[in-house]
Amino acid sequence: MKQKLIIAITGATGAIYGVRLLEVLKTLPNIETHLIVSDAGWLTIAHELDINKEAIRALADVNHACNNIGASIASGSFLCDGMIVAPCSMKTLASIAHGFSDNLISRSADVMLKERRHLTLMVRETPLSSIHLNNMLAVTQAGGVIFPPVPALYHKPTSIDDIVNQTINRVLDQHGIHMDLAQRWQTL
Repeated sequence: MKQKLIIAITGATGAIYGVRLLEVLKTLPNIETHLIVSDAGWLTIAHELDINKEAIRALADVNHACNNIGASIASGSFLCDGMIVAPCSMKTLASIAHGFSDNLISRSADVMLKERRHLTLMVRETPLSSIHLNNMLAVTQAGGVIFPPVPALYHKPTSIDDIVNQTINRVLDQHGIHMDLAQRWQTL
């Protein structure tokens, strides 16, 4: 049985994280990906990356419209192993933290929390206000993982790809998918 993961891309900067997750997961035959991209996510992708919608959609096994609250992944009866929001905007964080469920991204995240499944939010903003921090605390207390894409430098990255791959490596670790996309920490 394939492991099913939902990948959501929102409008925060860092669309490369969601796309790279899809690229890596596409190489694993035992993973089925379900993709949701918000309208703002598509705008950010168009601005930051040289890749079209069809190419991104082709990286996922299943594509869902962000406004389709009736999609399979909107129900707790849909067997799913987890969800990664990469990147996660502060708007999406707030919606998840308060159970707003106003679109398929926040509804699917709400399902992950209520069903006690893995939810990882790659939140993107700086500096953080007390509102942002309180929303992160609420999601953490509900069982989600707040995972800002903070670059590590111990592996001596020489490119943006090196930085992105190291972060993706760590995010996938959160979901029990262990890859060697970047050098792991070694004792000094």
